[in-house]
Amino acid sequence: MAQEDHLQKSIAREVRCSGIGLHSGKMVRIQMKPAPVNHGIKFVRTDLPNRPTVSARFNKVVDTSLATVIGEDGFIVSTIEHLMAAFAGLGIDNALVETNAYELPMMDGSAGPFVRIIKSAGIRIQEAPRIYFVVNKPIILEENNKSVGIYPAPCFRVTCMIEFANCPLIGTQTQDMVITAETFEQEIADARTFGFLQEVEYMQKFGLAKGGSPDNAIVIDQDRILNEGGLRFSDEFVRHKLLDCIGDFSLIGLPIIGHVVAKRSGHAFNNAFLEKFFLEKSSWQTCTIDDVGPYPASASLKQLAK
Repeated sequence: MAQEDHLQKSIAREVRCSGIGLHSGKMVRIQMKPAPVNHGIKFVRTDLPNRPTVSARFNKVVDTSLATVIGEDGFIVSTIEHLMAAFAGLGIDNALVETNAYELPMMDGSAGPFVRIIKSAGIRIQEAPRIYFVVNKPIILEENNKSVGIYPAPCFRVTCMIEFANCPLIGTQTQDMVITAETFEQEIADARTFGFLQEVEYMQKFGLAKGGSPDNAIVIDQDRILNEGGLRFSDEFVRHKLLDCIGDFSLIGLPIIGHVVAKRSGHAFNNAFLEKFFLEKSSWQTCTIDDVGPYPASASLKQLAK
């Protein structure tokens, strides 16, 4: 890991983008701006009086039913997980995001467009060390055949498993990856969200998912994919769930040195795990990379990935 990876980062200049909001079906514009050290990622609603601001933190999550939604004092910012995954994947610690609507643009349903926009702005190395959550002992949450655990590891690694027994097209898929800027950009960022045609049609009857289409999601109709060109990866479904997991875990507020293992999880369960994480303070520490102790030899990554 290069020395500069241990320093905080922001974007080098302001950049803008626009796209359709998944649920409103309306055009949404966002601006991403540089931010000082220890600022974190914050969102500003420019369409509301006094331009209210909310930090992208797990304790600001107010809904996870259809997307990750943060909010405070009666206002929300919805569908933040793909942009948050892009920030986390590229190692961006500090940025201010201004949006003129309650939801972020869906883009193509992946984090890829956000990655390219951020890279077009440039990444600025800041003169302050990154503070990490370093996992010293396992923390596990299990419920109704779902589980999320985090274990000691010498890096940030994510193992994700999904299971769709009623959809042979997806079936059971597992992906395991050490997360670096390079692996995120090349192997994860372009994996799109997915949904079933009948579910999209049902939601649209009730005024939801107005912007949902094969332009911003993989659409599945029984045993076939409706998108022209098919899949970008043979296991694109689980890669997108891994992307979502990175976005959800970024709401912990600091980069992680540890191994996340998520099985049949989603936004709601990931957020429930983060609440448990903060209750088990004896299982982790916060420190700079220079203060990280030796990796516990007793933790077997092969065993944890099973």
